[in-house]
Amino acid sequence: MDQKNLFMTGATAWLVRAEYGLGLLVSVVLFFAHIGEVRWLPAVLLFAYIDVIGYLPGALRYHRHPDAPTPKVYYVLYNTMHSMVTQGLVVLAWIWLAGAEWALLVVPIHLFGDRAIFGNFLKPFGLHFEPKAHPAYRRFSSEYLASTGELLPPRALGAR
Repeated sequence: MDQKNLFMTGATAWLVRAEYGLGLLVSVVLFFAHIGEVRWLPAVLLFAYIDVIGYLPGALRYHRHPDAPTPKVYYVLYNTMHSMVTQGLVVLAWIWLAGAEWALLVVPIHLFGDRAIFGNFLKPFGLHFEPKAHPAYRRFSSEYLASTGELLPPRALGAR
């Protein structure tokens, strides 16, 4: 992927997910290395609030009305809450107001886990709220495969 070709091949998608996987591994190891010092209420709240605000409203709307376009507000909520920038600012504000603590590691654990394990990145407005290959992307994937012999990520080929 580059600034003129905003797509990933199967190999580059795997490499990007591997990078997030390393961040996840480091965060999880640090978290468990200091498990005795973790304040659990903040840890649970910090881990959950990202999806309570950013994912669940859009997922509920999408599943209740699967054939209707999902309003953009749900994409904005998801992208805002799953942004490294937003959550980095939340962590910095927490440190400034309450001090550094090991519970804050649940924030990168959540974000790195979403990207590494589930392959979830920020959501473009023009796609379904839940992963579903766009017909134009399926056509592109077929043309790309025919011209290069290289597969695009599995979701590009029509999974879900």
